[in-house]
Amino acid sequence: MHPVLLALDWGTTSLRAFLLAPDGTVLDRQRLALGILKVPDNDFAGVFRQIREYWPDARHLPALACGMIGSRQGWAEAPYCACPAGLAELAEALHGVPGEDRLWLVPGLSHRGADSLPDVMRGEETQLMGLGDGLHLLPGTHSKWARVGDGRVESFITCFTGELYGVLRDHSILGRLMAGAEPDSGAFRRGLELADREPALLRQLFSVRSLPLNGELPPKAVASYLSGLLIGTEISTALACLPAPDGPITVAGEAGLTARYREALAYRGLETAVADEDCAARGLYRIARVAGLLENNHD
Repeated sequence: MHPVLLALDWGTTSLRAFLLAPDGTVLDRQRLALGILKVPDNDFAGVFRQIREYWPDARHLPALACGMIGSRQGWAEAPYCACPAGLAELAEALHGVPGEDRLWLVPGLSHRGADSLPDVMRGEETQLMGLGDGLHLLPGTHSKWARVGDGRVESFITCFTGELYGVLRDHSILGRLMAGAEPDSGAFRRGLELADREPALLRQLFSVRSLPLNGELPPKAVASYLSGLLIGTEISTALACLPAPDGPITVAGEAGLTARYREALAYRGLETAVADEDCAARGLYRIARVAGLLENNHD
């Protein structure tokens, strides 16, 4: 099959590129450590040319990119679409890149929850379009929980879990007693149990220091305990903010982190499913198809 689309998932730290067939199949892929913060002199055009040259068949294909490349810090800013939004809204709001007549950027999504606080996502909306209906969790530095119904993102929340964990581990007194990075399932479960029993995070966080000081938690278990406490609190927050799941919660993310979240959700008695690694590529293909970018590129 001949390729019809160059699909780019271009985030903060990495770039994933996919060469897609007329039916959306991934014909080839490459991953580069060239996220928007790692591109020398912000030469995004140069990186884009590098991707095109890697695949001779892609030199004249339409290209569609999602992620932080469309942010204020990226190549060009693609304004957010307000929720609820699905394929039609995203396709209609595709943003062209000055000087590139065959490249479009997918807009992110914005939303205000019942608490009236604004929330945004950029890149995850494309993964969601590749996952379908249901309650989805995309864990990471800023974890996203999203409800998709009838093919549209109805609502979502962001939790600061991953970044808070990093800050507390590396830049606070709580990290002083941590030793080693090996997962400790018992300590992780202990953190989950505390978060579930008494949701008072500001009070509980000091136990990350007081328990090892009292000899009740070995230094090698402290990191896992903190992780369990934060992830357990995140789950409580998400379940309070979003409608209860009516089926498995789909988890899409890095394998180790996905496993940790699935363990935490199982502790709460919640069923989970794991998304495949190509949900972003599939979402980009679906958006491109609705936008008519593929009309003249089929076999």
